[in-house]
Amino acid sequence: MTDSLLRLPATVQMGNAGAVWQDWERALRAEAAGVTAQAGSELQVNAAELQAFDSSVLSVLLSGARLCAEHGLKLRIESAPTQLRDLARLFGVDELLWPANAQA
Repeated sequence: MTDSLLRLPATVQMGNAGAVWQDWERALRAEAAGVTAQAGSELQVNAAELQAFDSSVLSVLLSGARLCAEHGLKLRIESAPTQLRDLARLFGVDELLWPANAQA
């Protein structure tokens, strides 16, 4: 099984979220096709570089998860900053972004 790894940029905020999504959508579609062709099951995203963000990053990630699901893949977010997980929990989407790690 072959999986893929993409990276979130250091900054995802309202001002650049649209541009980030446009770049990501192209990359995700290409990666998803490659992962599927190689019998992979998930597309991994490394969020370690993410430093400056607001709630718009959740929209980018949720859109990415939806695109992956359309290809029968799971989006797995690795090395997420604690603040990102806290923001996702605050907005009630943490279980959508980290289903295996959902906390009560």
